[in-house]
Amino acid sequence: MERLSTAGLPAAGRLMAWTDLYSSRMSRVEFTPADQQSFDAELSIRQLGPLKLARLSVDRCSIERTRRHLAQSPRLYSFLLQAKGSSSFYHFGHEAQLSEGDFVLCDTGMPHSFHTGNPSVTIMVRVTPEVLREYLPTFEQYCGLPLGRTVGVTNTVAAMVQSLSEQVDFGSCPEYETRVARSLLEMISISYTIGFHCRSPGSFTVGRRRNDVIRFIEKNLGDPSLTPESVASGLHVSPRYLRAIFAASGEKVSTYIRRRRLEECARRIRDPAWSGHTLTKIAFSWGFNSSPHFTRSFREQFGVSPCEYRRGHE
Repeated sequence: MERLSTAGLPAAGRLMAWTDLYSSRMSRVEFTPADQQSFDAELSIRQLGPLKLARLSVDRCSIERTRRHLAQSPRLYSFLLQAKGSSSFYHFGHEAQLSEGDFVLCDTGMPHSFHTGNPSVTIMVRVTPEVLREYLPTFEQYCGLPLGRTVGVTNTVAAMVQSLSEQVDFGSCPEYETRVARSLLEMISISYTIGFHCRSPGSFTVGRRRNDVIRFIEKNLGDPSLTPESVASGLHVSPRYLRAIFAASGEKVSTYIRRRRLEECARRIRDPAWSGHTLTKIAFSWGFNSSPHFTRSFREQFGVSPCEYRRGHE
C-alpha cells in the first residue's frame, strides 16, 4: 500500500506540491482548500486485482476536474464512498449530497467537482470501463446520481469497501485478490440495480445513446459554438434522431444546453474561490458570448439577476 501526505511538505508551495502528488497517482485535479495555511490531506492507495482502492482524507476544500485536465487521460470510473463526514458532488448536471455510507459514480473522463465538509474521508473504487461493463452494462446512466446507504445491500457494500481499503493480507494466495475484487463488483452491481430498478433492454439502449449525447454536451459545454446541430454533427447522427433521443425527457437539446450552462455559472458564482472573477468572465467561460443575454437567461432560470444571486450567497 502506498501512502501520501501533506505532512513533511514545505509550507511554501504545499498546496501545489500536494496537487502534483495526487495528480500523479490518481487524476489531474485542482484543490482549493478553505484554509490554505492549515491545509492537510492524506491519500492511501492499494491495488486489488483489477481495482484500485484509494482512501482520501482531506480538510474542507473543493476538488475540481475541468476540461483542461482531461487531455490524454484514460477513461476510468470511480465509485466514491463517503466514509466520513459529508460532501457535495457535481457531475453530468447532477448534484449529489453525500452523507456517511452513500455512494456516487464518477466518470473521470468528464468534468466534475467535489466539495467536502470538514473533515472528510472518501474511498474511491476505481475500475476500467471494460471490466465494469461486465457487471453494469449501462453504468453510464448512473454517473452523478447518489446511491443512499439505506438502499438494498449498500450498507454491506460500504462495509466491504471500508475493510478492503485497509491493508488486507492475502498471504501466499494473491490470486484471491482478483476473486475478492470481482465479488465486490458483483455486490456493487446488485446494489445499483436495486437502487435504480431494472429497465427493459429497449430503455437500456435509448438510455445509453442519450448518455452519449449528454457526455458530448458536458465535455463541450464551454464552447460558445455548441448547438444541437453541432452535437448531431459531432456524434454523426441526424438532428431528427438527436431530437428523438431527447424526446423521452421532455426537454429539448437546446434547452438542456442552456440550463446546464446556467447551472454551472450559478455554481461558480456561489463558489468562494471565484469571488474575485467578474460575472461576465464566469458567463463567457461557460459558453455565453453576450452579457445581456446571460443576464436575461439567468433571471428566467433563477428569478434574480446574477448580481443579486451573488449578493445572496456572500
